[in-house]
Amino acid sequence: MRVASIGRLHIVAIAALGTFTFAWLLYGRHAWALSLVCALDWFLVNLLNRVVDLKEDAANGIPGTELVARHKRAVLAVGFGTLGASLVLVHLFVPQLTPWRLGYHALGFSYNWAVLPGRRRIKQLYFWKNTASATGFLLTLFAYPIAVYGLGEGLPFVRGVSVATVVVTMAFFFLFELSYEVVYDLRDAPGDAAASVRTYPVVHGERGAMRIIDALLLVSSAALVGGFAAGVVPWRIAVMVAAPLLQAVIYKRAVRRGVTSSDCVRLTWLGAGLLLAYNLWGAAGLPGVAA
Repeated sequence: MRVASIGRLHIVAIAALGTFTFAWLLYGRHAWALSLVCALDWFLVNLLNRVVDLKEDAANGIPGTELVARHKRAVLAVGFGTLGASLVLVHLFVPQLTPWRLGYHALGFSYNWAVLPGRRRIKQLYFWKNTASATGFLLTLFAYPIAVYGLGEGLPFVRGVSVATVVVTMAFFFLFELSYEVVYDLRDAPGDAAASVRTYPVVHGERGAMRIIDALLLVSSAALVGGFAAGVVPWRIAVMVAAPLLQAVIYKRAVRRGVTSSDCVRLTWLGAGLLLAYNLWGAAGLPGVAA
């Protein structure tokens, strides 16, 4: 349990399944190896983030914080050592992926470490904190498959998918993922306030943050519905509108009694479970999802 918490395996799982899902939806490819690269990249960024966030995590009661604090140097050595080795190894087989992986880890580094002017990190910046994290998902879930399989009219998209489909689907996922970020920020508000991390709950309070979450869920859903109505998004992608609707119900129940770390982990595992079920449904050739 501690290893899962330290490496934030719930986030690793939903990211890897997302890469697998969108590679299949857009290209009809079962991107096993690419999904493993995505899983590794998210694991490393989350692992190194635990070292930097010791103060906030302790204030928010995040499991595994004491263990990370005791082995801080070892965690850093393993994290950066594994990253360096993986960059070399993956480049030997898929060199076109390297620029995007470097971009993702540069984003992760500037999110975690105080390398910006004024010795600040992206995590401390209002608006940009959540935007950077959602951008990381766009890089691994969409840019990684696009880098490997190509982009453009006439290139190997599956039936019913075009560049416009990719753009609308990315917009949907970006907004939907941002709603996850703000739910997590509701959980972390006490520690973030103590560490001068200007999240939406810290700046606007719980009610203001909830209005932002609701707006993100509404607009992300509208993007898919509108794309489907315009004939840009096929049904097998449009059906994902069920996810933000389900999240709206679940997160509001959690807020009524106070969002906890367990709530956030369960919500993320639920998202990963939905992606897994979605892929199994499609693999079985059942109606509504199969290309």
